[in-house]
This record gives sequence, C-alpha cells and structure tokens, in this order.
Amino acid sequence: MTNPANPVPLAPLAAIPSEIRCAQDYEVLARRFMAAPTYEYILGGSGRDQTAPANLDAFGQWSVYPRLLRDVSAGNTRVAVGADTFSHPILLAPVAFHKLAHPAGELETARAAHAMQTCMVTSTLASCTLEDIARLAGPQRWFQLYFQHDRVATLELLARAEAAGYRAIVVTLDASIQVASLRALRAGFQMPAECVAANLTSDGPPPAAPAFEPEASRIFQGVMRAAPTWRDLEWLMANSSLPVWVKGVLHPDDALALRAAGVAGIVVSNHGGRSLDGAPASLAVLPAIRDTVGAQYPLLFDGGIRSGTDVFKALALGANAVLVGRLQLYALSVAGALGVAHMIKLLREELEVCMALAGCATPAEIDRGALLRA
Repeated sequence: MTNPANPVPLAPLAAIPSEIRCAQDYEVLARRFMAAPTYEYILGGSGRDQTAPANLDAFGQWSVYPRLLRDVSAGNTRVAVGADTFSHPILLAPVAFHKLAHPAGELETARAAHAMQTCMVTSTLASCTLEDIARLAGPQRWFQLYFQHDRVATLELLARAEAAGYRAIVVTLDASIQVASLRALRAGFQMPAECVAANLTSDGPPPAAPAFEPEASRIFQGVMRAAPTWRDLEWLMANSSLPVWVKGVLHPDDALALRAAGVAGIVVSNHGGRSLDGAPASLAVLPAIRDTVGAQYPLLFDGGIRSGTDVFKALALGANAVLVGRLQLYALSVAGALGVAHMIKLLREELEVCMALAGCATPAEIDRGALLRA
C-alpha cells in the first residue's frame, strides 16, 4: 500500500504515544511522522521489493512450542557475542542517514542505545560524525565500514573508529551495487540536503569513471571495478587492531571461508532487501550457516525483526544476537531517543515473555527444539 499523502509530517514527540502497544506499532505510527516519499524509501528494499517482505514472511514459517512446569524464575537475557557480553541480544543495526527520521539523527539513537545497554553499530554513512556518536552511545559500540575508493581513506576511517573507542569493525560486503527501490522511485523520494555522509566529507571525490570500449559493461567494468575482493579483506584484517566482522553473508560456503580466513564473526544478512532483489530471506539460510560454521563461531542475524518472538526464533535457529534496522528509524521518527529506547524495551520484554512460556530461562537454552516448522 502506498503511503497516503503526508505533506506536513508531525514533529517527533516528547512522550510515548498512547497508541504504542508493541514494538511493531512504531512502524505503523511512523507514517504520520515522515513525509510519504521518505517512509516509502525506508520501507522499501531494492528493485521490485521481493526480498524485504520475504524477510518478514520467513518468521511465519516457524511456531514456538510452549513448555510446561519449567522454573524460569532466575531467568535473564544475557548473551556473549565474540569478546563482548551484552545484557540482552538486541543490537542496533548500522542504518544510514538517521536524519531522515529525526533532525538530531544518530545522536538521538546513540542516547537510546546507552540508556538501554544496547550495542549501536554506527554506519559509515551516518549523518553525524562517528566521534560525536561515540560520545553518547555508551561503551558498547561498534563501527560499520564500507571500503572507500582508496586504501588511505579506508585507513583514516579505521583510525578514527579505533581512536573513538569502537570495539569492533563490521565491514559490509554485499552492497557493491544497490538498485533503487521502485517503491521509492514511484513515491518521488530524493535524499534531503541535510542527509550527508558526515564521516566522508574529507574523502574527496571518487575517481573519474574510465573511458569504456563500446562492448564494455557499466556494471562489470564500471560499478564493480572498485568492489572489494578477498585481497582487500585480508588487507583490512592486517591493518585493524579491532576484531573484524563481515556483514552480508547468505551462503554457507562464504561463511566457512570467512571463518577460515580469521574473521571474528559474521552477520547473516541480505542488507534488509536493499542489495540483490530476490535473495533468500536471512532467516531461511541461518540454520545452514550455523551448521556449517559450528556451534561456537559468533553469528549475528539481521533481517526482518519486528517482535521479541522474532528475536527468539532467530536465536533458536542459530544466532547469538540480532540486529534491528528499520524499527529504530520508525521509533526515532515518532519520539526520538525516547522512542528508540522504548522500542528496545518492548522487544526485550516480548522476548522475555516468549522465553518464559517456552520454558527457556536463558538464551543459551533456546535451540531448534523450541520451534516447529509451520
């Protein structure tokens, strides 16, 4: 459904709206707080938008078994993810340009992350500087990296992230090409002037496109000429003092090769449906990737989380923790930092309800035996 005309979006509120009853309600309410084209851009993925809704639908393929007479009175939601321990398994995914949702952008999100003891993964394409975000995000913060057009610029981003106290680097490798969503194009979306990549202003213009032969492809010899390869990943790991994670893994063979290469952990993700349209849902491939890399290798999950029960299902199918993407922008648009913090609180409580009724006192007790394929 196309977002109805909303020429004058509401300003973010200073209180939680009474209509919010669950975390996903922020997605519905955000229509009032965003211009229609912006809402369609955030909602959409790429191309014909096949993969983005598939991420949501995948959760409906699983049911959760309720269990009886289990003592969960000492339950908690603590998880270990690589070298870090978090009070709950709900992390904030790297999402570009938070100023699409709130005038203060990522600074509001960072305040919420700190208040809720959540790890915020700051995007290279943030609309605030990584240093300003770090000052507000609390001690649990990671930095998402896109390879830049030259290694000097990439090293500068690495050095800034390390100096600002980020604890890990999450390099995205599945988005060398991003095809615009037809949903966003038809809505007339254009990136607002205030949404600039604040961390890249000193990077300078990209190199000029080469002159093509008549038979040359603007994809293979054009866009993809600077796409990272295994050599680039090896170089990055050799030059980072922080653990390097890879985001955008969907194939078990890639997961196995990344583990063998010494990558600290991987994020099972299809970029929220914004990369290859028609890629499988992240949840659909999660069990096979967990089986391939083994029980101890750190895995994060990204793609379609809308409830605490979704979090439970992702943990049951092999994730150590999950990343929440679009929901943070929806909540940010409605009530700023307060909205994001409230959204995380709701997700955590929904997870706790699901755990309690499924007889799981801790995330370590959640496994595939808790699920039935619907």
